[in-house]
Amino acid sequence: MKLLFLLATAMLASAQPARFDYKVRELYFSAFAGNREALAKAMAITESTLAENPNHAEALVWHGGGLFFQSGDRFRAGDRAGAMAMMQKGAGMMDRAVELAPASIAVRIPRGSVYMAGARSMPPLMARPLLEKALADFETAWALQKGDLTRFSLHSIGELWFGIADSHARLGRMDRAAEFFTLLKEKLPDTPWSAKAEKWFAEGRLDAKDAMCSGCHLGSQKAFQN
Repeated sequence: MKLLFLLATAMLASAQPARFDYKVRELYFSAFAGNREALAKAMAITESTLAENPNHAEALVWHGGGLFFQSGDRFRAGDRAGAMAMMQKGAGMMDRAVELAPASIAVRIPRGSVYMAGARSMPPLMARPLLEKALADFETAWALQKGDLTRFSLHSIGELWFGIADSHARLGRMDRAAEFFTLLKEKLPDTPWSAKAEKWFAEGRLDAKDAMCSGCHLGSQKAFQN
């Protein structure tokens, strides 16, 4: 899950300044890589924010993502009931965040990234509704930003288009998947994302490792110029 959750940084690059995620995102990413101290700090920040404002959409989505992540530990420990309860609580918080701020990229991208990643380890009947929500989040983020392509870094547009393409493919919508894999090939040639697209067209599928976040999140050059 930690691998695809990194999509959140890639596509929050063009959200408004003074973002809440600056307070917690590095802690959460460190937590998803196994740093339990970072997880405790991140959860404490979002919990404190929610104590002051229960309707803080960004705090809700990050805290819910943290709970969703932690549910995996309970599953692995054999506590299925506890894991399901924690996962559902986390999902409920993330879904409420989107209800509160449906046009916020800073809410949509974290939720979509969590659901896209989490769905990979689930049986199809559980995975599909999560993928549907992830796809809705990514397509909303694209619709909100595509009017000005110069806002995108190479990394952010590569990850966003890949998220849309891969979600469509995993849902069996191959025509729509092909549209975005074609964008990756034609608009981002000689990049890790175009290589993934070439593989998809050649083999008709991608492996879990292909969903790993490609490239560096910081200092990525602009993908498009004026």
